[in-house]
Amino acid sequence: MEMLVASGIGVLTAGGMYLVLRLRAFPVVLGLAMLSYAVNVFLFSSGRLATGMPPVLNKYAELDYADPLPQALVLTAIVISFGMTAVLVMIALGSYLESTDDSVNVTPADADGGAAASGEDRDGEDAR
Repeated sequence: MEMLVASGIGVLTAGGMYLVLRLRAFPVVLGLAMLSYAVNVFLFSSGRLATGMPPVLNKYAELDYADPLPQALVLTAIVISFGMTAVLVMIALGSYLESTDDSVNVTPADADGGAAASGEDRDGEDAR
């Protein structure tokens, strides 16, 4: 069971990193969502992989229990990642509607801060 969960975390992390490194907005959003799922599964598995056990202690019985702290952390992380994904989708949508393309193109004019396109030197003085 542990090997399956570790493999799943590895696949989610690798897929998420591949998508984050793409030069398009939508795959980056999907990649960050996959990375957040990988972190959630990792946090959840850190509380022991136990099935059918209560999440709290029973003071009258000597039973094993599942740790409730990782469950609370995962619940918080799910809410935060949902909010982050919503913000990223809105930023990507705004970028797409502004330029009708969701690709990120880095050109030599963009590398020097756009000074070549505006006619300014790197010092900020007008070159005309």
